[in-house]
Amino acid sequence: MATSSPTSQVAARYAGSLYELAVDAKAATKVEASLDAFEAMVSGSADLKRLIESPVFSSDDQVAAINGITAKAGFHPLVTNFLKVVAGNRRLFAVPSIIKAFREIAADGRGEVSADVTVATKLTAAQEKELKVALKDVAGKDVTLNVTVDPSILGGLIVKVGSRQIDTSLKTKLSSLKISLKEVG
Repeated sequence: MATSSPTSQVAARYAGSLYELAVDAKAATKVEASLDAFEAMVSGSADLKRLIESPVFSSDDQVAAINGITAKAGFHPLVTNFLKVVAGNRRLFAVPSIIKAFREIAADGRGEVSADVTVATKLTAAQEKELKVALKDVAGKDVTLNVTVDPSILGGLIVKVGSRQIDTSLKTKLSSLKISLKEVG
């Protein structure tokens, strides 16, 4: 995995270590599910997002909060311990990047490739299946989709697989048309 920023390097190291522990415990799928659940909690709570991103909270505050959250959420023990270690090391800000890196490593371990897909509206099961088939033809591997709904793209979709990105969003097409019209006029 190519890493460029210090945060992505930290994320890759943490994610790699967590993945190795999960494989050794034969719990990679359960760990990934717990990470997905934690990510959903973060995206659904402004307070939790602030706890993770703000440098104002001490590591003790962050560890205490993570203890409370993980106790109620029932995460896999590896994820609970992992989040406590990350909080204790003042690296909670990197958790979103760590989760993304973990997904990529886990997908690679399963012989899959991960694709980040941004859509204007939620995809139906049939659309997801069709997109997976189309991307499998391009990538040559099974594809795991990480779908994000962003109504601001208006329509179409943006697909990123590795370093390749395909942008068929209506927003981008309208921006291109606007630029073209300015050049003509």
